[in-house]
This record gives sequence, C-alpha cells and structure tokens, in this order.
Amino acid sequence: MLSPSKLKQTVELKSQAQQCPVNASTQMTGIGCYVSCMNDRLVTPGKYTTADEYHDRRLRAVIRLQTFARRWLAQQVVDHLRKERVRRLAWLEMQERRRNEEKEEQLRDRRNRWLNPKRQEDFNLLYQALEKWRNEEEQRISSSLRGAERKAALCALLDQEMDLIAAIGRHHIAVHSNNYDKAVRNFLDKSASPHQRRAADGRLIEIDTQNTIRARELRDLYNSISLTTVSQEQRLHFLMTLKHTVKEQECELTRDIMDLVDREVDLMTRGVKSAKLEGLRKRICTLLLQYIKTPAFNPEVAKLLKVPQNPSQLKNDMILCQYCHRYLRLTDFIMSASGSLNRQCHQCARLNNIARSRDDFTFYKSILMRLRDDEQRLNAEAKIPFLLKVQDMQYLVEAVWASRSALSASIDLYNLVFVRWDRQKDWSPWNCILLSKEETSAHLEVEDIHTTYDTTLIHEIERKHAQARRHFSQVPIMSEHLDTHPVAVLGNQLFSKPITMAIVKHAKDITQTSDH
Repeated sequence: MLSPSKLKQTVELKSQAQQCPVNASTQMTGIGCYVSCMNDRLVTPGKYTTADEYHDRRLRAVIRLQTFARRWLAQQVVDHLRKERVRRLAWLEMQERRRNEEKEEQLRDRRNRWLNPKRQEDFNLLYQALEKWRNEEEQRISSSLRGAERKAALCALLDQEMDLIAAIGRHHIAVHSNNYDKAVRNFLDKSASPHQRRAADGRLIEIDTQNTIRARELRDLYNSISLTTVSQEQRLHFLMTLKHTVKEQECELTRDIMDLVDREVDLMTRGVKSAKLEGLRKRICTLLLQYIKTPAFNPEVAKLLKVPQNPSQLKNDMILCQYCHRYLRLTDFIMSASGSLNRQCHQCARLNNIARSRDDFTFYKSILMRLRDDEQRLNAEAKIPFLLKVQDMQYLVEAVWASRSALSASIDLYNLVFVRWDRQKDWSPWNCILLSKEETSAHLEVEDIHTTYDTTLIHEIERKHAQARRHFSQVPIMSEHLDTHPVAVLGNQLFSKPITMAIVKHAKDITQTSDH
C-alpha cells in the first residue's frame, strides 16, 4: 500500500481527442494519386535558442541602437560646442578689433588735435608735448655736454621753446577769433529761435512772439553789417537800416553807433578804401552786438545772459582773484575736489598751465566719460560718477591706483577703465577697480570676488578703497553717499596683520643680506 506522500506525486495519464478549430488536409501520394516532389525542400532543424539567449540578443541589439543614438547626440553636442567656440572666437576677435580701432581712433584724434587745435584742451595737449620735448632735450644736453657748450645749448633750447610758444600763441589767437565768431552767431540764433511747445498729439509747435521777431530782425541786421564782400550801395543800405533801427532808443550806446555810422558813410563818400575802414567796421559790429545783448533793446536775450541784470544778485557772487586782482563771478573760479574755492580764476589757471605746469587731462576726461556712460546704462539713477570732476579722476588714477591696472599692471592710459569692484553695488571711489579693457569683461562675470581673487590682492584693493574713502569723505556732497558701516576699519583689521608680517619678513631679509 502506497503512502499518502507517494500518492500525491503519482501522475494520472489519460488520452483525449481534440479537434482543431480549422480543418486542414495534406495531399499524400497514394494509389491512384501522384504528387510531384520536385519542389520539396529538405528542412534540417537548427540550433535551439533558449530564452536567455533570446533576451541577450535583444539586449545587444538595444545597446547597439543606443550606441548609435548616443553617438549622434554626442555629435550634435560637439557641433554645438564647435559653433559656440567659433562664435566666441569671432566675438573675441571683434572685441579685440574694436579695442584696436578705438585706440587707433584715439591716437588719430590726438594727432589731429596736435596738427589742428581748436579747443583749449587741444592747446593744453600741445603745451604738454612741448614740455615733454623740452625735458628730453634738456636731459640729452646735460648728459652729453659740459661747461660752456652746455650753457650755449641750453640757451639755444630756450630760444626754440620761445619760438614754439609764440607760434602756438599766434595759432591760439586765430582759433579764438574763429571760435568767437561762431559763438556770437550761435548766441544770435538761439535768441532768434521761436518758442517750441509740445501739443497734445505729440507734434512740436513753434510759436513766434514779438520778442523773437525783434531778435530775428537784429540778428539779420548784425549778419548784414558783419559782411565784408558787399558793394558800396549795399553797405550804405545796411548802415542806414542800422541807423534807423537804433535811433528809436536814445542813450549813449545808440549815439555812439550813429556817430560811427555817419563817420563811415562820410569816409565812403570820400572814396576811402575798404581796407582802411576795417577797424571802424569792427567797432560798429562790436557796439551793435552790445546793443543786441542789452535786454532793454532785445528782451529775448535776457534768458541767455550769464551775468544777471539785477545788481543785488551779484552782491554775494563776486570774488577777488589773488593772481590777476580782478573781481569775477563765482563761476569763473576753480572748485577743488574738497569743495573749497581756489582763489585762482580760470584765465590765470590757463596762463599758469601754459607757462609752468603744462598738464593735459584728456586721458582722465575720457576715463570719466566712459565711466559715466557705463554707470548710466547699468543704473539710470547713478549719482557719484556725475559728481566727480576731471581733477578727482586724476587723483584716483595717479594717487590711488598709480596709473596702472590692478591685475596686469598695464600703464597704457588709452586702455584703462574704471569698473565696479563688487558688481552688485553702485560704482564709487571705494567700490571700483582700475583695469584694462581686456580684463573688464572677465571681471564683470565674477560672482564672488573673495573666492575668485587672492587674499593679498583683495587686501591691496581694500587698502586703496580706504585711501579713496578718506580723501573723498572731506567733500560734503560726497560724504552723503558714504556707507554707514565702518568698512575702512574692517579693511584695516583685514590687512593690518599681513602687512606687519610682510614688514617683519622684509626686515629679516635685510638683516640676512647685511650679515652676508
């Protein structure tokens, strides 16, 4: 008798017939039926494929597909990186070309200003070049000659310098005369221009008043009187028009104008040549311009005059110049960086620059203008760059930053610009760094300056910021923009110890050197 466990493992077999859902039949060779075997094929059973082999083949196929797909994606990324690299190199090349063109333009402009000076800054550039040439020649003479030959060469050099100063002075007089004529005509055009108002629909409306019409008539009269290439009949017509215009007001000025007009008419009728009447005609033009600038005769010029017509307004606005001993207005004097008034007027300062100092502020003015443009683009409400003057920028560049880049020590002033030290804060003398134009783009991408730059460089920059802070804290209008927290004290704490260590190390080096 079988045990129960063996009964459970016993297989019961049985046969059962099943019918396929579709009936099929096969024609076989038999008696009375012949089936050709010409097209029969001998089928040999192949190797049996297990499930693991099947899935392994599928996995290799998938890996191969992924390999080609990833290769295609990698090619796309590489192509994109290559295009970005080409674009970046093209941009860097364009930036380098733009910087070179900008520098060449500055040099070309400087050369043109040397050859054809028109403004006072251009003449300062000439005088600075003259001073540089004189110093070089004096050093050459002192190094190569001795005794009487040296004195003779220095005297000849002094004569050459005097001749060059005289030539520059003659050119300055001619340019001043030309600029004076342009300034007078610009003044007359402004006084004769109609008033402009903006309508509700945005159109610009020009309005003529009685005063603007009067100013336009006087401007046309002055242009006619100042003409030199006119016939005698036209000149007489202009003089009669002038006489009838000014005789409407009775004063000493109008009487002088009418006397000069009568004198020229008398001389012209006697056949005096025009060349001999040039001085008289200039006097008539000068008095006519004075007549036009009088608000009682031309009310429209009252808004264009720099000197107020009310004498009470000049009571506290007149200062004595200690050099030329003239009483001038406050605007004719130089305001120092600390806010104190320099008792030297602009004209005396210009003469001093011609004779002794001979400074040129073109570099510092270009740096200041670029700084203002950059800060205006970053922050429309920026104030500090517009409070600084060219002399303040000169102090920052020379005294604080030693006229060189903080990173590469480049001394090319054409290529130096001021940017923010911490780009998250507005620019100020205590939040700036002097760099070359090539270094600015990389510096402005720095997120954290304390992790990017070396500690020694950061301490040096903070020391320069503390120096600028101490200097500009004396200016009342600049002290309003100082930070409330004592950054300068913190900066001193940061770099006081390294400087002490550096001094000790330097002392040790000196001691060792002296021992050897």
